[in-house]
Order: sequence, then C-alpha cells, then structure tokens
Amino acid sequence: MIASILRWLKKNLGTLLLSLILAVVVWVSAVTSSDPNVERFLTRSVEIKLTGKAPELKLMKSSNTTVRLKLKAPQSLWERLDSDPSLISAWADLSNLGAGEYTVPIQVKIDLSPVRLVSQEPLELSLTLEPILSELRPVTLLITGKTPLGYQATDPQLSVSEVLLSGPATLVAQVTQIQARLDIEGMTETLTQQITLQPLNAADQPIEGLTLSPNQVSVTQPISLLGGYRNVIVKVVTQGNVANGYRLTNYFASPSSIIVFSSNPALVDALPGYVETVPLDLTDAIDDFEALLELDLPSGISVVGDSRVLVQVSIAAIESSLTISLPIEVTNLAPGLQALISPSTVDVILSGPVPVLNDLRPEDIRVKVNLEGFEIGIHQLIPVIDFLPAQIQKISILPATVEVTILLAPTSTPTPAVLSTPSVP
Repeated sequence: MIASILRWLKKNLGTLLLSLILAVVVWVSAVTSSDPNVERFLTRSVEIKLTGKAPELKLMKSSNTTVRLKLKAPQSLWERLDSDPSLISAWADLSNLGAGEYTVPIQVKIDLSPVRLVSQEPLELSLTLEPILSELRPVTLLITGKTPLGYQATDPQLSVSEVLLSGPATLVAQVTQIQARLDIEGMTETLTQQITLQPLNAADQPIEGLTLSPNQVSVTQPISLLGGYRNVIVKVVTQGNVANGYRLTNYFASPSSIIVFSSNPALVDALPGYVETVPLDLTDAIDDFEALLELDLPSGISVVGDSRVLVQVSIAAIESSLTISLPIEVTNLAPGLQALISPSTVDVILSGPVPVLNDLRPEDIRVKVNLEGFEIGIHQLIPVIDFLPAQIQKISILPATVEVTILLAPTSTPTPAVLSTPSVP
C-alpha cells in the first residue's frame, strides 16, 4: 500500500508542485488585490540610539540624531507604523571604539510583517568621541560691590577650597578657573551664602557640558565697622505742644540710625548709643507734617553722609462725645393729613474730634421720620439722621422709637361776611 502511494507521488510530483505554486499565486493575488502594498516615507523620524559606548568616553558631536525611513507595507498597516514608535528601532553600534572621529552604519529593525525597508536617510552616522577627564581644581572667589563708608570686609571663608572637575578632555582643557561670585554691595554685617560654582574659560565665559563636585560652596564674609566708626540711633528731640483738642500720635526719623566717626575713637565709644536732633517744634500743630532736622553732634564727632534727617510727625484730633437735643422733621406726609410726634424732640449722641464737636451747631444736623405710604392711625417709627458733618459719627438716638399719630388736617371754616346797616337819614 505504502509502496503504491510512493510510486504515485513520484509519478505525479511535478503536477503537485505546479498546483501548489498556482495556489500560492492565486492566494497572494487575492490578498494584494484587497490590501495593496504602499511604498512611502514614514511620517515620523526614528531616533538613533547609540549602543556599546565605553563609559569613559563622551559623545561630543554627531551628524544626525534621527533617520528617515522609506517603507513598503500593506495599506492596512500604515496607521500602526506611523503611530507606534515601538515597531521600528534604529541604532549605531559603538562597541570597541576609542577616542576619535568615526563613521558607523545606522542599523534599522522593523518588528512588523510583511513590512520591508526600501531606503533610509542617512545610511551612516558621523561622530566624535572624547575621553572624560577628572581633575581637582581650586575655587576662585570673586567679590563684587563695596561696603558703605565706615565698614570693612575682611578675609572670607570658603567651605571647600577645591572641587572635582569632570567632562570631555577638550572642555576641561578650556577651563581657566572655577569661580564663586559674591556681591557685598551695601552690606553692613557678616553674611553667609550658598553660591553655585561656574567653570569659566579665558574670556570669563561659562563652559557648558561639565560637572563639578560639589557644585556649590558656602562663603562666609565677615563685615565690621572700622575703628573710630559706630552705628548709632537717631533720637528726635521735641519742643512745644500741639493745639488744644489734638494729640501727638507718632514721629520717626529717616534714617533711624546713622554712622558716626571721629579721629579719636574714644569719643565715638563714649556715645550713649544715640545722637539727638535739634528740637522739633510742635507748637499749635493740628495736622501731620514733615521736617528736615540737623543732627546735634557732639564736638569731635562727624556723620557719614548727610547730617540731616527727615522727621515725619503724625497728629490726630482728640475724640470725644456730645449730646444734642434736636426736633424731629416729618417728610413725605400725604396731602390732607397732619402728624403729631411724641416726643417731638430726641437726644442725639455724637462722637468725633473735639474741635469739630465744639464748632457744631444744632442746625448742622437733621433728624427725620419718613411717612411715605403711612395712613391715618398711630405708628411706631424710628427716626434717622438725614445729614451729619464730616468727621462726626452717630452713637445713638434717644428714644430710638417715637410715636407718630396721623390725622386728617383740619379744614378752615369760612368767616361769614358782616353786612353794614344803612344809616337813616
């Protein structure tokens, strides 16, 4: 039986192979007719990854970072190819390469069938590798700015005097200093700052692509007064009194402290910690004001800068209260009606500056009840103050409620005419 089958297969092998080939051709034709192959460039560029680079080397420059691919694939696969970056990878193998300039092939892998690579741009990658160097370099501290007159900056202290500089050999060779910059402009006391270090070239320009360890340094800069100099408070001296009904609320000098000096340091040391101004006259003052005052300096003492200070003075009126009895006015009473108010007057308690209260007249204030919409009858209403002078505040109205009786207004009775009696001749 088996022998017969084998003889048949041998006799008909050619026919069987031809049939198989024809079947495959028919299948491929059917598939391609419904999902034709499309040849075009990928809509995105593929990033070139570098593999095998020795850790002691640094890539300094590369001709390209991406590769453009032209593919041939069934139309149904192009959406995935354009959107899924995991399907295609590109790389350049840097294994066994030392420092120098190289041109290496760019390899491409496509993880989707039946996609075929038609072309790529570029085919090769030009690059330069440099050895990484590490060197200890000293830290240079640059002090900028000046302290005010009378102060001095002494030797600064750095937390570290040198740092480890690492990077490509050509960049390391360009570094002329590792600089820390500290600005002391206007500083009057010792300061400590964390400063970021910066590698600079011969033109004092920063160099990128290098690392420093540590990359910061703590700098302490002592600042103190020179001998014969002293920082003292300004004490404002006053004379006279503000006007009656007013009070002095505040005053302050600008600057509030000054630097004094003397060729005889003992005179400076003998100061009580302040210097006085010439007297500030407050006589009859009723409002805020400013005054430029000279300093009353002891003999042998001078001041650094201007010998005058600006004194700002704040004055406020003394607050008090006042009770005043006022009549109640009626507003918006309907025609043909009259109103009787009980009580007809109220006590109004006011508060405000004493001078304003003293000048207040009864006619300066109006108390009213609004009768709009009210009809005949007895009503309990709250009187209100219609007008108050500036700076005056109402505390209360007593009583707070008054009784208002609304009546018909009386009509006038006509007076009958008196006829004269004719005289009898």
